[in-house]
Amino acid sequence: MSGPDKDQAFPLAAYERLCFLKNVIKNPQIHVGDYTYYHDFEDVHHFEKNVKYLFDFVGDRLIIGKFCMIASDVTFIMNGANHLSKSISSFPFAIFGKGWEKAMEGKSYPNKGDTRIGNDVWIGFGATIMPGVQIGDGAILASKSVVTKDVDPYTVVGGNPAREIKKRFSPERIEQLLALKWWDWPIERITQHVQQLTGEQVDSLL
Repeated sequence: MSGPDKDQAFPLAAYERLCFLKNVIKNPQIHVGDYTYYHDFEDVHHFEKNVKYLFDFVGDRLIIGKFCMIASDVTFIMNGANHLSKSISSFPFAIFGKGWEKAMEGKSYPNKGDTRIGNDVWIGFGATIMPGVQIGDGAILASKSVVTKDVDPYTVVGGNPAREIKKRFSPERIEQLLALKWWDWPIERITQHVQQLTGEQVDSLL
């Protein structure tokens, strides 16, 4: 056997609260890698509802890597939520028209770009990720974290705003793991090494 079918929406038979996310989402602005799963206490289709302010006219994307673990009630705030903060008023006059439509001529709303989640990232229950945040490979976002800035690879963060709690490994080990990129291996090779991947001896994979 070579692992579960990455193209199957519900890899656990008769359990529809956990899905391989790429097979469930429909919004073309959301990109998800193979084997990334989402669990929801009620309905996995809530995921897209939890990606807030993702408007096609803004053009930003939510990009999630492979083998990520996303818990229920995780929320992504996208750039469509942004308002002016350095102007006299933050009010979005232009969207209402009727004489206000030119309010934003020569100006633009803040846009921090795509939100990117690396590979093998664990996002705990109820975490919130703000627009344009970049999450490195192997990171862990603690439950209820509010992530307002980038997270380095293999770093555990938590709190509001989220702050670094610890590194999962030494700098040398992190460098080795980032070079290893096990998530890009053929699935047959991953299947062959799942026992080592769930162990603590990095040298066994090098």
